[in-house]
Amino acid sequence: MSEAASKDTPARGRRGTVEGEVVSDLMKKTIVVRRTRSVRHPKYGKYIHRTSKYYAHDEAEAAKVGDVVEIEQTRPLSRLKRWRLVRVVRASEGRVRGQRDVPVPGLESEEAPR
Repeated sequence: MSEAASKDTPARGRRGTVEGEVVSDLMKKTIVVRRTRSVRHPKYGKYIHRTSKYYAHDEAEAAKVGDVVEIEQTRPLSRLKRWRLVRVVRASEGRVRGQRDVPVPGLESEEAPR
């Protein structure tokens, strides 16, 4: 009887999933995922972009900045983390995990002479 019940319901139940782009990977085993969606303005009808940020647990530290990933809801892991990485949908070309932006020569902020 327990075997039949396990076939009907998945082991983890229904969990929300989100696809988004990794915008930060500087923390240990944590990534920040941004999801952008278009919403129609109720009065003017113009489409507005709305973004949401999710902190997700990345145990293997597989995702890096620019990757498109799928995350799913989980129990609270810390004050902000309520999501975990399911898979990397599309890997980005370029930066290595944890590498910070390097300032471009000539574009640094220069103080104005007084």
